[in-house]
Amino acid sequence: MPRNTGSAYPPSVDALLPKVREWAAELGSAPSRNRIMAEFKVGAPKARALLGKLNEEQEAASVRPLHVVPEPDSTPSPGPAPASEQASEPAQAAPVAAPGPDKHIDKHIKVWPVLLLALPAFVAIWGGWVGLGRLTGFGPIELLPGIWDGASINSAITLPIGVETYAAFALRVWLSGGNSSERAREFAKWSAFASLGLGMAGQVAYHLMSAAGVTRAPWPITTLVSCLPVVVLGCGAALAHLLHTNRDQEVND
Repeated sequence: MPRNTGSAYPPSVDALLPKVREWAAELGSAPSRNRIMAEFKVGAPKARALLGKLNEEQEAASVRPLHVVPEPDSTPSPGPAPASEQASEPAQAAPVAAPGPDKHIDKHIKVWPVLLLALPAFVAIWGGWVGLGRLTGFGPIELLPGIWDGASINSAITLPIGVETYAAFALRVWLSGGNSSERAREFAKWSAFASLGLGMAGQVAYHLMSAAGVTRAPWPITTLVSCLPVVVLGCGAALAHLLHTNRDQEVND
């Protein structure tokens, strides 16, 4: 039967902690997060916080100074000391070793070298994609025809923004780990490889055609390049859906 928290308002973690501690003592072990949620009618974040505090208290309670056991002496014992003297003798505790240096301390890594390396790559990738877009029919378009006729944009910029941005985002999901599901990380890994491969193929195609003086790309290249914005949109939506589904499952658990 769920326990009554004694108030119509949601109780805080500090207010619930004594009751959860008493209940854990009755059970003889720390309850699970789901049992705390069912017993005290709280959400997953509050149950996780209560369980964390219980574990901290148990770890702190398990650390006790060890009493030194005297080695047997070959000399005859003078006999037990009086009770008053035994009570006055302080207990000898074993010395506690000082904690050593943490071997897993993360050192701060400077980011500016990465930005310096990325700047020329960005310029080259941007120029290659925009040039390939022009060879495949991408160009200036009116954003708001009939509403704002002067607003136009070159649609060729959609290629570097879409393809390369998705590749960077998918790499981050795959390599950072975090709370992403295995399915999301697997999809991010292979779609990042595919996006980087398409980016390299696009750069090669543009530079080969530019060196050969081609002013109009062959129809297979034009077909593939024209489909890239739609492919990037689909991959981005699928990866975002996988990440969102994983967060919903964590909240429900």
